[in-house]
Amino acid sequence: MHTTISSGIAGLDYILDGGFPESSSIILEGAPGTGKTTLGLQFLYRGAVFDNEPGIYITFEELPEQLYKEMAAFGWDLRQLEKDNRIRVICISPEVLLEQMMTPGGLFEQIVNEIQCRRVVIDSISLFQYGKNNQDLHRKTIYSLRNILRKFSLTSLLIREQDSIGSGEVPFENYVADGVIRLSLQVHLEKYRKRTLEVLKMRGKKILEGEHIYKFTQEGIHLIPALSMVEDKTLANDPNVIATGFSALDKALSGGIRGGSVFILDTNSKANYKYLLASIYANRILAGERTVALLASSTTISDLQHLIQLYGVSLEEEAKQRKVFFIEHYSRPVPPAFEPVVVNVNGLDNEEYVRKRRETLAPIMGDSIERGEKWFAYYDLNTIFSERGKEYVMNFFAEEAARARAYGITVLVLCNFAEIGEATASFLERTCSGVIRTWVDGNYQYLQVTKSPNGRMSEPFVVESIPEKPFIRLV
Repeated sequence: MHTTISSGIAGLDYILDGGFPESSSIILEGAPGTGKTTLGLQFLYRGAVFDNEPGIYITFEELPEQLYKEMAAFGWDLRQLEKDNRIRVICISPEVLLEQMMTPGGLFEQIVNEIQCRRVVIDSISLFQYGKNNQDLHRKTIYSLRNILRKFSLTSLLIREQDSIGSGEVPFENYVADGVIRLSLQVHLEKYRKRTLEVLKMRGKKILEGEHIYKFTQEGIHLIPALSMVEDKTLANDPNVIATGFSALDKALSGGIRGGSVFILDTNSKANYKYLLASIYANRILAGERTVALLASSTTISDLQHLIQLYGVSLEEEAKQRKVFFIEHYSRPVPPAFEPVVVNVNGLDNEEYVRKRRETLAPIMGDSIERGEKWFAYYDLNTIFSERGKEYVMNFFAEEAARARAYGITVLVLCNFAEIGEATASFLERTCSGVIRTWVDGNYQYLQVTKSPNGRMSEPFVVESIPEKPFIRLV
């Protein structure tokens, strides 16, 4: 197992699950102006000042005085760190460097031993190839460089210019190095450019994939991991969190679905969402919550009963104790045990529908909440759209969501954003606390948390079918 050392950038450490593997050789590539030099020196500065790991910065083009001046803008006094034997800045030619590195007791080994060096940055390895057409010789040079760095157990960043990367071909150095990090400049919002960092490879590490935005600040480079949003503190501080039954989803949601939050499950007819719904539903009941469910045209009470039973919950027993209730829009048979807990709204117009819900369910739920009991509500919003219309949803959903939050009722809403239109979907997303999206692409089903109270989006998970409870696994 690799020991991990800090990169000097908190956001980069986060996406690398702690930092760089110790004694690794990592390619840092990018076009001019992307901040390769700054990132390299920030890595050395962190080691020298905070981690008792002196470092060497080897440059083939920039003079030390220029680097001292540029890095002083970030508050890094490289000159003083050199006096303290915690950093060395060396300006040398590629040929002389390689010769000295390969010479036992040479200049490189002397400096490593003198300052007890643990970190190295070489800027840039692209110059080893300039003026040389012999690819075999270049490969031998890179192999030798990597092996010498490993011999001294040095964690190293090897800077490479973007211009030296062939279009379409993976550079040879990528195979030799332990990791590859790419810095890029991209057009953003027409007038601006954004800087992104992507970890293409890191041996022995779990990485957060994707392009991550970084900016230059007064303290150096600051990286914001992708899938990051503003945390809702009012929900994040609520200790009432109940697991969904899926460890990967619970981790993405900081433990599960929080009491009093409103979540939307965005899905379509191709995606199998029933196990996800059943597990969440069953876990709320097992936690002692009372429930109310608005049934879909495709789901009867008997269907839901059989599904929930897979998770160790008897809806019939819950119905006998009047702990579960159902809103039924369709004229279809109801099992006798469930008749007392079904509110039939078939054939009612919207005004009658609202009045019946308030006359039947509101008193039950109100008295229960006063006694300190918790409630979980499941809505099939697709049914509401088809039976009540878009206008009803736009007029009443925000009001009902606000009322649910006020009374601490947790709500899970099933909806298909693709069918209701972009504007309506955007309205619903703004109104809710979180969105879990599941979809089918080719032969695979995926799931992703695209909005959550903890302010983070998850990576897309592949949904894998498994024979035992909870019957799906998020990978």
